[in-house]
Amino acid sequence: MSSPLPVVQFPDAEQVATTYLRGKLPAGTVVGTEWPDDLESRLDAGIVAVTRGGGAVDLPFVTEDVTLDIDLLGQSKKAAHTLAQQVRGWLYAASREPTPGALIYRVRDVSLVWLPYQPSAETDPIPRYVLVMELRIRPA
Repeated sequence: MSSPLPVVQFPDAEQVATTYLRGKLPAGTVVGTEWPDDLESRLDAGIVAVTRGGGAVDLPFVTEDVTLDIDLLGQSKKAAHTLAQQVRGWLYAASREPTPGALIYRVRDVSLVWLPYQPSAETDPIPRYVLVMELRIRPA
């Protein structure tokens, strides 16, 4: 049985963002969808972990609004904040720029929150910001 409406598969927003950011952030920055196992040894270059936080179709068969939760970890609060601002700037620059598998139409800030990560009571907190952004995205 076929559908009277077209079937649209929207791009994986996590993969679109991580692929784009890997090509823009300084060499050595860890960019992925999860934190690396050895995160404490990788803080010098910075860690970016992109996770889809939600979203909904904006214009059926055309665009989807996707919320991304982006963890930014660094050696210091200042380093984590600098990385957050770099990610924020590059995602704004991605608007209307062709990216692999997707076109990003709009980028919007939702929040930037200081949220240190503390793996256990015996260790020092790891400096962490969580940047939440919304992208309006469509298949390329």
